[in-house]
Amino acid sequence: MNFKKTIFKNGLTLITIPLKDSPSVTVLVTVSAGSKYENKGNNGISHFLEHMCFKGTEKRPKAIDISIELDRIGAQSNAFTSQEFTGYYAKSHPMHFATILGVVSDIYQNPIFDSAEIEKEKGVIIEEINMYEDLPHRSVHDVFMEALYGDQPAGWSIAGTKENVSHMKREDFVAYRDHHYVASATTVVVSGNFDETHIVSQVEKAFEHIPTTNKEKKVLVSEIQSGPVIKIKHKETDQTHIVLGVRTYKASDDKNMALRVLSSILGGGMSSRLFVKLREEMGVGYYVRSGVDEFTDHGYMAVSTGVDVNRVPEVITAVLGELKKLTEGVVPPDEIEKSKEYIIGNMYLGLESSDALAEFYVIQHLLGEKMVTPDEFAIKIKNVTAEDVHMVAQEIIQNSNMTLAIVGNIKDQEHITKIFNL
Repeated sequence: MNFKKTIFKNGLTLITIPLKDSPSVTVLVTVSAGSKYENKGNNGISHFLEHMCFKGTEKRPKAIDISIELDRIGAQSNAFTSQEFTGYYAKSHPMHFATILGVVSDIYQNPIFDSAEIEKEKGVIIEEINMYEDLPHRSVHDVFMEALYGDQPAGWSIAGTKENVSHMKREDFVAYRDHHYVASATTVVVSGNFDETHIVSQVEKAFEHIPTTNKEKKVLVSEIQSGPVIKIKHKETDQTHIVLGVRTYKASDDKNMALRVLSSILGGGMSSRLFVKLREEMGVGYYVRSGVDEFTDHGYMAVSTGVDVNRVPEVITAVLGELKKLTEGVVPPDEIEKSKEYIIGNMYLGLESSDALAEFYVIQHLLGEKMVTPDEFAIKIKNVTAEDVHMVAQEIIQNSNMTLAIVGNIKDQEHITKIFNL
């Protein structure tokens, strides 16, 4: 699973991951433009623009033209928007590589932003926002981000607000795209079974007309917290959803390897401490997990679960108890090893397809990490010691660093405030 990075004269980056035995090939194009590059007035435009790129280009004027061309070869395609970047991809049988490269490069570079299509798509996106709001296990993460980062881009919804979406015009998309969709901010990833001899010239040809103007930068995240933060969103639900997290490290920080092991000990798999505690011993919830999110200039670790509203206090107390244990003593060697193998095994299982491999490499590149192969990543995890995990736990698990978000039928924040401390 070796890779090669090529930077063209115009600033465009190409990452290639050849896999000769792969039954597929993926073309993924990303741009360093997401919700962190927005302001209060245009929050949501990165995501909306992503939708509009599939609504027609100069060569393929209607959405159906794009769909038919991809369906005719049995290709899969999609796009995604995050805080840091937006991505567009297609995956097909290797024999159709030229077609998917042509389609993806076209929708990325030549969207027409038809005003009538923009008006129709507003309804689609507003319903997408409504869908997220009706899924409390999903919306609680938005509440958590708002509690953690407040009124700055990192604390805003990637989908934006319904009011913003309803007021966006064609000229807004053109201006935003002109400021961000440029060669220096664009990365093309080709992963899977392809002709390595001609790949550089093929990609260079496909993107020969990409703009080379300067890229607008984002405002760095401001991290100010002096004590525990609690944010509760009241919603009439049968289950109350909780996210409890702490601030951690930016993506390029070496301590993230120990942090991932720590998170796995807490909530990675059915033998993790929190799964055993909450589900097997207390019987309070169906799901419980812990995860780490890393960005270019900040990061966090968060535990999430869904429980009966009447058991929220004891669940919060139990989670805090497990967190505190990690600061008080070194984790036993067998548990450290189990957690490391869990991370490594899941990583390899998740990289069985060409699109997953493309995402694995490009995320490292976009977040400012030193790019490594899966094998090199596995070595980094294996090198984590119990002492590393204990040091990270003591550094991040503190009252002054904790944030709690709750969505459900709960109104009494005073009682939650009294118990939310280590």
